[in-house]
Amino acid sequence: MYSTNTVRMDSHAAATLRYIRDSMESAASLAVPGSAGIAMGMVGILAALLSTMPKFHPHWLAIWLIAALAAGVVGSALLGRESSLSALLLAGTPLRRFALCLFPSLFAGAVMTAAHWWAGNLHAIPGTWLLLYGCALIAASAATTRTIALLGGSFSALGLAALILPDRFQILMLGLGFGGMHLVFGLFIGWRGHGREV
Repeated sequence: MYSTNTVRMDSHAAATLRYIRDSMESAASLAVPGSAGIAMGMVGILAALLSTMPKFHPHWLAIWLIAALAAGVVGSALLGRESSLSALLLAGTPLRRFALCLFPSLFAGAVMTAAHWWAGNLHAIPGTWLLLYGCALIAASAATTRTIALLGGSFSALGLAALILPDRFQILMLGLGFGGMHLVFGLFIGWRGHGREV
């Protein structure tokens, strides 16, 4: 009788621990909707098209800064619409981890942009943006999924290429990254189920 109760309690405790562990793991990652990537990609493609027009090309930096702000607002709004976000906001942990991983590299990108602009080194700005945004996504994948890390690695590779390519390729690299890569990965994430793949 004693041994039977012990087995029953052990199996109940194990099942409870399994449930707690599964709940903690599902709450530990932030689901990034594919629609955010698609929308940000469309903003990037529009910025690339505007930047290549002879009339607007001298203002490419201002165009891309406005596009970055617009993409950030749109991406944040779509992330905020995610159905699971209300629970995440209450707990705070995944969202806080995501922000703490993402923003240091973005801040470094802003500082480096100002430094390059001040020094007249405009050639290095697109590569710096792509590289540091890639680093931000790789870090943020700790709070999201491996797909975000893969996207970050792709951005970083484009950034390294942009730093060594001639000036005439810089807008193309920005368009491939912030337009094309966002769009492709947004479609992929949406197809896989709003960033919940493992």
